[in-house]
Amino acid sequence: MYTVVLLRHGQSIWNEQNIFTGWTDVKLSNQGIDEAIKAGNVLKEHEFSFDIDYTSSLKRSINTLEYIIDILNQKKIETYSSWQLNERHYGALQGMNKDDAIKYYGNNQVSLWKRDLNATPPLIDGKGENLLDTMKRVVEYWNRFIVPNILNNKRIIIVAHGNSIRALVSYLNDLSNEQITNLEIPTGNPLVFELDENLQPIRNYYLK
Repeated sequence: MYTVVLLRHGQSIWNEQNIFTGWTDVKLSNQGIDEAIKAGNVLKEHEFSFDIDYTSSLKRSINTLEYIIDILNQKKIETYSSWQLNERHYGALQGMNKDDAIKYYGNNQVSLWKRDLNATPPLIDGKGENLLDTMKRVVEYWNRFIVPNILNNKRIIIVAHGNSIRALVSYLNDLSNEQITNLEIPTGNPLVFELDENLQPIRNYYLK
């Protein structure tokens, strides 16, 4: 059996302010720091340790991991950061308060952009992603870089974002489009996946 821990970073200052963040590189809020520390303590309490960790290229993910590694006292762990684990790129919505977006575009349209797999928000400088775009790059990174290390019996933690973690959970659990749409990933709560020899989930659960 293989075990992998997935974690959405602690609350960011833009999460706190209800702002679409995407690839904007904002820091953790005070609550987010507390959540990162709590996640580290929970992992320590359950005697988790890791050989390799993966994060996005954004500091709210990287900083969350730093708090965890410090608590686990694992300074020599291998760390890899990649844009492919970044949050979904929200295009022109990035930096916009979600309530203001609803007032401007309408609730139905904003809900469609947030939840429909194929709905892409307005682009900014030619950039923006739908959920399917995000899932494709995250799963590609998983299969190319992470899976070989899992199969090599490396103990792995992945600290990323709501939509990139959602992509992995959806892929591993083979969720339907409707299930993906309704899936929520809480900040700062370690999600453990136990996988069989074919990397099929045996069970998954949040640590308490």
